[in-house]
Amino acid sequence: MNMQRTALHCLIAAMVLVSAESALAQKSFSRGPSSNISVNRPTGPSGGGDFRGGGNRGPGWGGIVPGIIVAVPQGYPPHGPSFDGGPYGPSRSQQANRRGSRGAPPANERRLVPDEVVIELSNSFNAQQIDALQRRHRLTRIESQALQLSGTTLYRWHIPDRRSVATVVRALEADRVVASAQPNYLFTLQDGEVKSEGVRNEGDAAQYELAKLHLPQAHALAKGDNVLIAVIDSGIDANHPELAGSIADSFDTLEAAKAPHQHGTAVAGLIAAHGKLMGAAPEARILAVRTFDPAGAAAEGTTFNILKGLDWAVAHGARIINMSFAGPSDPAVHRALESAHKKGIVLVAAAGNAGITSPPLYPAADPNVIAVAATDADDKLFEQSNRGRHIAISAPGAQIMVAVPDSGYEVSSGTSYSAAEVSGIVALMLQRKADLTPDQVRAILRATAKDLGPKGPDIMFGAGLADAFGALTAETAPVAAAGARPIERVSTGTR
Repeated sequence: MNMQRTALHCLIAAMVLVSAESALAQKSFSRGPSSNISVNRPTGPSGGGDFRGGGNRGPGWGGIVPGIIVAVPQGYPPHGPSFDGGPYGPSRSQQANRRGSRGAPPANERRLVPDEVVIELSNSFNAQQIDALQRRHRLTRIESQALQLSGTTLYRWHIPDRRSVATVVRALEADRVVASAQPNYLFTLQDGEVKSEGVRNEGDAAQYELAKLHLPQAHALAKGDNVLIAVIDSGIDANHPELAGSIADSFDTLEAAKAPHQHGTAVAGLIAAHGKLMGAAPEARILAVRTFDPAGAAAEGTTFNILKGLDWAVAHGARIINMSFAGPSDPAVHRALESAHKKGIVLVAAAGNAGITSPPLYPAADPNVIAVAATDADDKLFEQSNRGRHIAISAPGAQIMVAVPDSGYEVSSGTSYSAAEVSGIVALMLQRKADLTPDQVRAILRATAKDLGPKGPDIMFGAGLADAFGALTAETAPVAAAGARPIERVSTGTR
């Protein structure tokens, strides 16, 4: 009997050891969120070298954290994306534990403004206390913004000497009056190759996404009538014929006036075009939020401006927020997205165009967000589309006809466009049933998707190709728990 008991104990110990080793093997390349957070100086990076770095890069993205994924799982559990570790989706608790819930950037992170910090303070602090904090840490104030989402004030401060961002962030975090401190991270828009083309008529092969997503059938039921979609992007050409009457309001976070930009105009058009092209939700209304500066080789946006844009969009009644950009894990942006999700706002983001070797990009990898991968006309994965357990669904993104400024059109590719199409489909869903929660929207989209790739949900396509008509005709049961991500039992009408 003693020998049997000893053998049993040994077996249990071995199983525990194997489990521990397996958990240790699932380390992620991404950084996780940490605790929270008068214009005198131009925005943008200065010094510190090129933040884009080297390594494998996809178009429209700033950099890849060193590390190559040599083996990837072929799928994940049928109840939905997993955030329990692994290179394609660590949990928030794992991320926080690795960084000790602190805002200092990882040593190899270059996607940040090299001489700025973003600080969050309680609104109870007076001007004298803020000035004292600034002097204590030898910083120069650039601008501040009161945030309704968090009920705090965000400060963007310049580091005037050669101290690193990480050094300054750690010093600020040790100061008890600071709610949070972190880098002013950099994000980039997610478009790819562009091929100029003349305009074509609706139904042409260049608008293949309409048939793929079953949008003509869906538009017989809903067109997104007056549903507000915030497009956090570069400048949108509100005068484009495709967007006539579609822009409900606009907000510019940049200091200098800029001309409308191709990316923002294309994304808005894929949502709400109603001329020679047809958007996914042609009667939706766009809240145009410009947070990305088109100057330079790649349009860039910062933590500070994205937070301002998110806050404005929520305050102005956005039901959906489209984020066709990607970058590093950002604690302050995560908290803002979490607050927006709790308010019932559906968050949609491009998976990213960095390809198979990339770690998860954000905000798509944030658990509050519906991450969208891109497919082509043959229902194959767009080669540069990011993979991961966080991918919820797919939509066409390769060789898409889009609107561009000055009444123009072009064919372009990227997960940006896939996200825009899904945002439009969500608008159709909310027109039909305005009380859908973000988790219900996610569940319906996934349950009605056309399975692609390996059987069942997978790291390439998520649940599969979005189906607008299927999503509108689904009969659903409510999601049981807040934040839950199961695929609901859904019955659909004839497709």
